Amino acid sequence: MDKLKLACPCHFGLESVLKFEITKIGGEDINVSDGRVTFSGDFSTLARANLCLASAERVLIQLGEFKAVTFEELFQGIKSLPFEEFIGKDDVFPVKGYSHNSALHSVPDCQSIIKKAIVERLKIRYNVSYFQETGNMFRIQFSIRNDNVIVYIDSSGDGLHKRGYRRNSNAAPIKETLAAGIIDLAHVRSDSIVCDPFCGSGTFVIEAAYKALNIAPGLKRHFAAEKWDIIDPEIWENERTRALDSIRKDTNFFAYGFDIEPEAVALTQENCRRAGILKRVSIKQADIKNYDNFSNSITVCNPPYGERMLDLKEAEQLYSVMGQRFKANNDSPCFIISPHEDFERFFGKTADKRRKLYNGMIKCQLYMYYR
Repeated sequence: MDKLKLACPCHFGLESVLKFEITKIGGEDINVSDGRVTFSGDFSTLARANLCLASAERVLIQLGEFKAVTFEELFQGIKSLPFEEFIGKDDVFPVKGYSHNSALHSVPDCQSIIKKAIVERLKIRYNVSYFQETGNMFRIQFSIRNDNVIVYIDSSGDGLHKRGYRRNSNAAPIKETLAAGIIDLAHVRSDSIVCDPFCGSGTFVIEAAYKALNIAPGLKRHFAAEKWDIIDPEIWENERTRALDSIRKDTNFFAYGFDIEPEAVALTQENCRRAGILKRVSIKQADIKNYDNFSNSITVCNPPYGERMLDLKEAEQLYSVMGQRFKANNDSPCFIISPHEDFERFFGKTADKRRKLYNGMIKCQLYMYYR
């Protein structure tokens, strides 16, 4: 099979982080757009991307792209795509997607037309009249934006944020992929000391350890494409071996996590154990009022705020305490994600740098302090 065109969606604001990750795994023809990075590669690249990309949400195979303003154009455009190169006559192929600012605005109707067009093409290719769909799963995704249709096959299955280490979480977890992107922006290295004074379920400290030790985030889980007959199982075996061989064990990395809630401390410890990095962390119960930056450390946190766990006034008081306790400089920078538009006023210091990010559907800023 010729090279695949692959696409990875990501959190808005993390495109540059994901582009660098894709460069490191050998992706070619890389192109960046809002919330998405496309690139080319073979099945080994696909497997490596699923295993190793920390800030990607999924790894999708892009089958085609075309304009459509009528259902007939949609039907014919879909029917022209080579689905038989991936989907066998017994395989399952559900369809889902979205439409935005387009003539074809009814998503259920588009799903029905796309499904019908795929069936009609596969009927001709396999010379059958009915598909039982009892085999492997090939999830079809489509996007219709400004009348432009793009069709994908999802190779990941569950979203890549599901690393396998966080079976339980606290009331307001940060998504693993977003945390990984912030860890990258914080320039965590193999000898870094990382501190999270609101560790919650431990996502930041775990993602920091994965980054520092070069642990592929997908090593503890499996992917939809591992069951596909078109990919040699040896490819997955080789890529897992490659990822395991790339883990750094001779580093000085260490992380400290603190939380005022004993349940959060216990949860973080359990998740760190599942992640296999418990020896690299110290997790303790502590109040932010007593927080002190470690020398030559990186503070990264997602403090509670009004839309999550505290009312707005409590959150603002918390920001004020943080401003008094956090001592940022070039050797000990601080990275804080918050949706509060006046965070800097309550924190008492203007950030040296800011980056707009989205935590779920909530627009946030990553406030970066270097001095």
